[in-house]
Amino acid sequence: MTREGAYFPAGGLVSSALADALAQVYNRFTAVATLAPALVAMEHGVLRWLAKEFGLPEGASGLITTGGSLATLTALVAARDDRLGENFAGGTLYVTEHTHFCVAKAARIAGFPASAVRVVPTRQLRMDSSAAASMIREDRARGFEPFLLVGTAGTTSTGSVDPLAELAEIAAEESLWFHVDGAYGGGLQLTDRGRKRLAGIERADSLVVDPHKSLFLPYGTGVLLVRDTSKLLAAHAGDGHYLQDVHEVDDMPDYGHLGPELTREFRGLRLWLPLHLHGVAAFRAALDEKLDLAELIYRELSADPHFEVPWEPDLSVVVFRLRGDDEDSQRLLDRVNATERIFLSSTRVEGRFFLRMNPTSHRTHVDDVRDALAILRTFAREQ
Repeated sequence: MTREGAYFPAGGLVSSALADALAQVYNRFTAVATLAPALVAMEHGVLRWLAKEFGLPEGASGLITTGGSLATLTALVAARDDRLGENFAGGTLYVTEHTHFCVAKAARIAGFPASAVRVVPTRQLRMDSSAAASMIREDRARGFEPFLLVGTAGTTSTGSVDPLAELAEIAAEESLWFHVDGAYGGGLQLTDRGRKRLAGIERADSLVVDPHKSLFLPYGTGVLLVRDTSKLLAAHAGDGHYLQDVHEVDDMPDYGHLGPELTREFRGLRLWLPLHLHGVAAFRAALDEKLDLAELIYRELSADPHFEVPWEPDLSVVVFRLRGDDEDSQRLLDRVNATERIFLSSTRVEGRFFLRMNPTSHRTHVDDVRDALAILRTFAREQ
């Protein structure tokens, strides 16, 4: 397992890299459709296909960004403007301790104080929907304006999936914008197992998925999908006298009006070419392999008395620890990584130290996982 395999790796598919090289050589400006209508149409087609895969309604689309952080900021600003308008003092948003910190960072950039980010308690690593509903009602009674509820489809630490369907219901009842962070786990929507585990994601007002994670594409490839693109347009569109010669092209979007970036390269080809060249079925099969590998890791470690594996993986991340204290697990991690044959990472969950195995890299296969398990067992017996 590679060093990047301990986290969420970019795949670096050659087909995608070649597509991007061609796009860079061609060097067309795609912030407005009139300057490159065919290229914008290709990019728009990929986004509409993705929106359909996630069960979003007809007309849903979005834009390709440099990654989940920019996509999250774009969505949060749209949510702020749609739910709160220009006077957003008192606005509050709801996350958990496991929500990626890019949400809090985006809130800060968007003008919210740290106190506006409410941290909802969790149960079994997932947002407690009852607690979320109570906090929203209590905040509203105290004079605040709840506007955004964030669910995660695959947390960074543990890969856990929040109860998305329950959170979508709360957001609808309380008139909150429902955003789903699927930066890591969203790509697994292409599989039958992933679709079942991400049930409720189709009710999102916005969702983020990073093809440079679970679709094995190069770094710098993020996607924001929204139920209603007019919300992005309302929040981000601008104008200038020098644009008076720019006109709309059919129903093609002007991406410069849907997010903060005004200058952007042609990003659609790096997604379009691999999907058309290899076929969607190849991506489904590769993602199913990653789910199989995670299940293998969970079974093997759970059956070993040296290890504690408290949570069955929702997706492809497995967290575990050596039985004993935190220092024992830290020593095990240090010894494993010192071999330079595999690389594991660690996290803290509920105040305790855990190791992480994440076989999501397109370079990681069953032989790699079995080698990693053998090394873990050897060192565990020696400690």
